[in-house]
Amino acid sequence: MPLVNDCVFCKILRGEIPNTTIYEDDMVLAFLDIAPYNLGHTVIIPKTHCVSSTELDPEYLCAMIKVAPKIGAAVLRATKAEGFHIVQNNGRAAGQTVPHVHFHVMPRFAGDGVIFSSSGVKYDSPEAMQELASKVRTVLAK
Repeated sequence: MPLVNDCVFCKILRGEIPNTTIYEDDMVLAFLDIAPYNLGHTVIIPKTHCVSSTELDPEYLCAMIKVAPKIGAAVLRATKAEGFHIVQNNGRAAGQTVPHVHFHVMPRFAGDGVIFSSSGVKYDSPEAMQELASKVRTVLAK
């Protein structure tokens, strides 16, 4: 899919908006986030426009996930972080603010707070859990 005129990440790819690149190859670009959760927070984007990972060409998705742990390890060493998240949000409800598929690699330090926690939602019964699993498996099989 071609780059989009009004997409901030496409503008970065076209060189219209500056960035601090930390990695680049034929398929992906990784740069430091301008509003980081912690210093070293990196964004990985495909060099094609797509809003959701569910629609992204698998070749690009594989290239992104292949480089994410390498970037995470490098950020760990460079920042002396104790861990890192690899996060990918799909849709506004999931926290996606830029409509161009991307991964966040976020260094984490002891005591820097919880980003994700359980919502407390529980299945009504083991049968309800099995029913939903069956529905998902049916959709996957199509």
